[in-house]
Amino acid sequence: QVQLVESGGGLVQAGGSLRLSCAASGRTFSSNTMGWFRQAPGKEREFVAAIRWSGGTTYYADSVKGRFTISRDNAKNTMYLQMNSLKPEDTAVYYCAAKHGWYGSSRYAEYAYWGQGTQVTISS
Repeated sequence: QVQLVESGGGLVQAGGSLRLSCAASGRTFSSNTMGWFRQAPGKEREFVAAIRWSGGTTYYADSVKGRFTISRDNAKNTMYLQMNSLKPEDTAVYYCAAKHGWYGSSRYAEYAYWGQGTQVTISS
């Protein structure tokens, strides 16, 4: 089992920045992939970014490329999402997730472990 706990959400104005954190505990493996997803009211959960725990390979949704940066601190078992140039359409609950392997890293159905989510609200 892997336990994930997100933090860092909040309310900011458009153009501002936030950094989300996801602390992982339990049976974490170097072969894991960790990802961020988000879900706005009335919409499906969508992929934001993913990172391979070993090696740090990253992958981003087109909608956040160039604005968001995913990273991890292996020693702290923590993943981060630095979000810059935020837009009102970035408003959503952001979820941290973990899976084994890299294949399918953008598909939420591939992830076995999920955090509770953290609300991000961007005002215009």
